[in-house]
Amino acid sequence: MLTRFLGKKQISHITLFNYITGITFGSIAASTAVDTQIPAKNGLISLVLWTVLTFCVGKLSLKYPKARIMLDGEPTIIIKNGKILEKAMASMHLNMDDVSMLLREKNVFSISEVDYAILEPHGELSVLKKAEHENVTKKDMQVPLPPNLYMPTEIIVDGAVVTRNLNELNLSMEWLETELRKTGNALSQLDRIFYAELQRDGSLHVDKRNDLAK
Repeated sequence: MLTRFLGKKQISHITLFNYITGITFGSIAASTAVDTQIPAKNGLISLVLWTVLTFCVGKLSLKYPKARIMLDGEPTIIIKNGKILEKAMASMHLNMDDVSMLLREKNVFSISEVDYAILEPHGELSVLKKAEHENVTKKDMQVPLPPNLYMPTEIIVDGAVVTRNLNELNLSMEWLETELRKTGNALSQLDRIFYAELQRDGSLHVDKRNDLAK
C-alpha cells in the first residue's frame, strides 16, 4: 500500500533513486517479517518514515531540476552521428561487449546501423537507427489507414462482461449482443466465451474456450 501511494514510477524502478528505495522497502519488510526480535510496530514505523522521506525527495526533484539530476542522473550519449564516444563509455564504465549486448536487446546487430545511442538513467539503451536502416511504415508506403475509433479494450474476460469498460466507452449491452451475434455467439452463451476484445475499428474479436474451439 505504501509503495502504491508513491505511484507507478516507484513500482517501475524507472530511476536509480526509485531502485534504491525499492530495495530498502523490501529489506525493511523482510527484516520485520523474519526477525522476531524486531517488533512489528517498529518495522511499520520505519516503512512509513521511509515512505515520507521518499515522497518528499520526489517532490523536491520535481521542483528543482538540479536536485533531480543529482538524484536520478541524466541520459548519456554514447554513440553520436554513428561515432562511438569513447570518453562517454568510459565514464559509464561500459566496454564494447556491454554496448553490443545492449544494442542486440534492441534488435540491432551492427553498430553501423546506429545514428544515436543514449544510455538512460535507469540503464536502458535508447537507439535511433540511421534512416536507411529504419523499418518501413505504412505512412512511408502511403497505405491508406482506417480511423482508430477505439483503443483495443477487453469486453469479456473468462465468461464475464467487463461492464466498467463498456460504461467508459459508452457502449450498451444491446450493442454487445449485436456484435456477439455477428460472430455467431450471444450473451446467453457467455460461458462458452473465454475472452472478447473491442478492436480499433469497433468490431469484436472473440476467443472461445479451448474445449469448445476444437
